[in-house]
Amino acid sequence: METSNLFEAAQSSDGRYRLLVEAITDYAIYMLDREGRVTSWNPGARRFKGYEADEIIGRHFSTFYTDAERSQNVPAQALEEAERTGRFEREGWRVRKDGTQFWAHVVIDAIRSPEGELVGFAKITRDLTERRAAEAKLRESEEQFRLLVQSVTDYAIYMLDVKGHVASWNTGAQRIKGYTPEEIIGRHFSNFYTEADRAAGLPRTGLETATRIGRWENEGQRVRKDGTAFWAHVVIDAIRDDDGKLVGFAKVTRDITERREAEAALQVAQATMIRSQKLEAIGQLTGGVAHDFNNLLQVISGNLQLLSKDIAGNARAEMRVQSALGGVARGSKLASQLLAFARRQPLEPKVVNVGRLIKGMDEMLRHALGGEIEVETVVAGGLWNSLIDPDQLENAVLNLAINARDAMNGEGRLTIEASNAFLDDEYVRQHEELSAGQYVMIAVTDTGTGIPPDILERVYEPFFTTKAEDKGTGLGLAMVYGFLKQSGGHVKIYTEVGAGTTVKLYFPREVASEDTLVGSPSGEIKGGEETVLVVEDDDEVRGVAVSMLTELGYRVVKARDAASALVVVDSGIPIDLIFTDVMMPGVLRSPDLARKAKERLPDVAVLFTSGYTQNAIVHGGRLDPGVELLAKPYTREALARKIRHVFANQAQRRGAQGSQHLASEKTFKNATVLLVEDDDLIRLTTTEMLSDIGCTVKEASTAQEALKILDEQPVDILLTDVGLPGVSGLQLARDIHGRRPGLRLILATGDSGVQSEAARLGAILLVKPYTPQSLRQGLEHAMKKRR
Repeated sequence: METSNLFEAAQSSDGRYRLLVEAITDYAIYMLDREGRVTSWNPGARRFKGYEADEIIGRHFSTFYTDAERSQNVPAQALEEAERTGRFEREGWRVRKDGTQFWAHVVIDAIRSPEGELVGFAKITRDLTERRAAEAKLRESEEQFRLLVQSVTDYAIYMLDVKGHVASWNTGAQRIKGYTPEEIIGRHFSNFYTEADRAAGLPRTGLETATRIGRWENEGQRVRKDGTAFWAHVVIDAIRDDDGKLVGFAKVTRDITERREAEAALQVAQATMIRSQKLEAIGQLTGGVAHDFNNLLQVISGNLQLLSKDIAGNARAEMRVQSALGGVARGSKLASQLLAFARRQPLEPKVVNVGRLIKGMDEMLRHALGGEIEVETVVAGGLWNSLIDPDQLENAVLNLAINARDAMNGEGRLTIEASNAFLDDEYVRQHEELSAGQYVMIAVTDTGTGIPPDILERVYEPFFTTKAEDKGTGLGLAMVYGFLKQSGGHVKIYTEVGAGTTVKLYFPREVASEDTLVGSPSGEIKGGEETVLVVEDDDEVRGVAVSMLTELGYRVVKARDAASALVVVDSGIPIDLIFTDVMMPGVLRSPDLARKAKERLPDVAVLFTSGYTQNAIVHGGRLDPGVELLAKPYTREALARKIRHVFANQAQRRGAQGSQHLASEKTFKNATVLLVEDDDLIRLTTTEMLSDIGCTVKEASTAQEALKILDEQPVDILLTDVGLPGVSGLQLARDIHGRRPGLRLILATGDSGVQSEAARLGAILLVKPYTPQSLRQGLEHAMKKRR
């Protein structure tokens, strides 16, 4: 069929051919008028060349050519040849909107009226950049890949109705398969398949797969009208109307008989390369990050914590040390995110009802997202329990919520749903490492921009992000993915560009009872003698708060804004608690005041108060996790009870730390620890930590030195780094396990992947970078353990 007849056929069949063209994204298909100006533009053209329809329609198609070809009048020659012969076909460099070039295969067909008058041109372009590069490489290395340079220029493009009957037919289809439109339209497309494929149900599988997931791609033998077979690459795309109803299928077939062997070799090479890259990335994440980065953090953290004893009483130096330790904590968090992607983070799973957990996150989410995001939480009745780390689940939901906020540009609707789900055999067959059964599902849905299909498969890659350089690390979804996989769960993304995205998290059902939630006890209403800094810009409100606190017995200092309050903190006045309004005038915000105050006074408590509703307190700002909030208006009794609650929490934390330190000194007096660490700085700081808590320390830098010491001297505890040179610390522990049953074992590492081996050996796992407190805890557990 001639091109003009093709378009007439499309018009006479209620625009089915238009739907076909609009559904194709692998080929740029558009129209030119007689002078070469663009008159139509399909999604494939937009994807290849970068122009929106309203940017390019009306402009001359020579825009896509290089300067050299325009100077040689190549665009005009192409139209001239198409007009003279009916068709122009070439390969060459073309230019995208952003100026980058790509190697394209181009076909231009002249379109004529029934009277033979030229009315324009039909143009089909395909991006062959990757194929051309592969062809050049293979041509240089092996003659067998010479076929890759032979361009495949004929495409069969046609439509099927919902049952698979041919509804339209183009000249490419006629040339490849031999049928005229009159012979094939109305017949079932299974006529093109071999008898074996029809018996195996391959045509039905193609339509069912395209219906279910939108697309089916296949290579195999097909049959021409004359009975000869050829190898074909086939793509079937489901076509739906504006209401989502299936109206048919778009089908593109190309003859790859001569190229099949070369293409197969190329695909094997590409698959090998991709697997190699992924393995390399995972290796860098686990080995490199867990060992080198955590070792570096351990050096910094250990020295800073030891230095803090030497500068005790020097407020300025203490502030700087605390600030530096904060940097170590952020570095440790980064390492944790990377290890989460690699499924190597230490989890502390508990039996939880995720519905209650999500409802408990409501205030945190509103703080993080801001007042312009409407948040709705929907929890189904009868929700099952799940065995999961609640802290990591909160982090995952928060990461998804923040991603959603950014996708909505800070304004829109976020919906979080929790319900029971069942994943059947058909679903799990499409996903590795997933078992059929009962799951608890959490869905996070936004009304944002959606995720383009070309990057959807990359969203879980570490450091991949579509945000600006200062807007995110690219680790949020990577962490979520790793956490779900490590928890035996599953994550699935459903997205539509311009409409929004839903991320569904699936966790296996747990039949055990939910862990008991312990509420905060209410104490007697009373005051105290501590010093409270009241920060409030409203004079009357500030006066009332000062009066209440004074009557309760507190010493009170006051400030009218956050900047003034920080001056008070810097003055050296001893302050036990900062009681501050959330919303105040000035450059310095209350959350920043809290952060800066804690940098200067690590033991200071902070209590926020606000008269705004919970979802509008900070208008897009964020308060620290664990924030204490007293809503306005408040009574004297409520104020008194809340302040004592905050002080009780502070005292409990300090008391636990002090008693633990005294118990540790008594427990470890006269205990001999063999420390095996190849890093000199870590060995130095860890030795000092061990000495401070009463241990006698023997040092070794290799497994060989450690074995010699163990043969010659009595040792109570072996504390060894896992990543030793030569013989690893893990192997050292294995060798000692059978020979010295009374020796306690501690394995120090940043990689929790050795946890199962540590349990088999009866060893304690000490995660780097460790603090004096976590080191003491590890020693206590080791001393109590019996192997």
